[in-house]
Amino acid sequence: MEINKILDADILDIIFDGRNKQYGAYDLRKTYNKRLMIALISMLGVCLLIVLATFIGKAGNDKKKAVILVQDVSLADVKEEKKEPPPPPPPPPPKEPPKVEIKQFTPPKIVKEEVKEPPPKQEELEDTKIGTINQEGIKTDVVAPPVEEKGTGVVAPPKQEEDYDKEFKTVQIMAQFPGGPEAWTKYLQRNLRAEVPTDNGASPGNYTVVVSFLVDKEGNISEVKAENDPGFGTSDEAVRVIQRGPKWKPAVQNGRNVIYRQKQSITFQVSEG
Repeated sequence: MEINKILDADILDIIFDGRNKQYGAYDLRKTYNKRLMIALISMLGVCLLIVLATFIGKAGNDKKKAVILVQDVSLADVKEEKKEPPPPPPPPPPKEPPKVEIKQFTPPKIVKEEVKEPPPKQEELEDTKIGTINQEGIKTDVVAPPVEEKGTGVVAPPKQEEDYDKEFKTVQIMAQFPGGPEAWTKYLQRNLRAEVPTDNGASPGNYTVVVSFLVDKEGNISEVKAENDPGFGTSDEAVRVIQRGPKWKPAVQNGRNVIYRQKQSITFQVSEG
């Protein structure tokens, strides 16, 4: 390059002076600033589209309001069939008292001809009863067996012991959340995320979940499960909150703490704004 052109020449022209400018490196360096500007403008455009889409989606979700309704569900009373006791056995036939040997003794009548019936001998009267007839039976010195007292004839069935380790469905005193039903409702409304169905694209409507769980003798909660699943994450959210709950007051049957299965209905209500 001529000396008088160096001051006016571009830095790339000085570097590539006497070199092959058609190879490609010269063109890449020459258009670097232009390509960098295009890339920055493109990136800004993409970021702007993402921000706009977020605001639009949030504005659409804001139109839907989610409300949680908590409803108690009580287990249906299970009516146990009363088994009638078997009919009492028939009373045994009355036992006849043993017959006592009797010797007939009639005063002798003296007639002219002869005595028709002589009296019994003295030794025969020592262990027999004296009567007006003759009867064969036991001697009087034999003690008769005692007569059994007649009962009522009703046989009481054996009393079955209650199994207090089983799962009870009906109890005298139900399990209770600390503080009562109002405290339980406040706990659910405070910890359940009402926006779960709207975040998962639920349309306006009611989404009811029925959750059952066991309350053991110490009040611990276990076996929490959703009996149904209306979708949009509602059943998982209801199970999550109940599993994390505190201890309950256990149910009571016949004065003893027992295992009781509790049911709870939770409704996620989604409506237009």
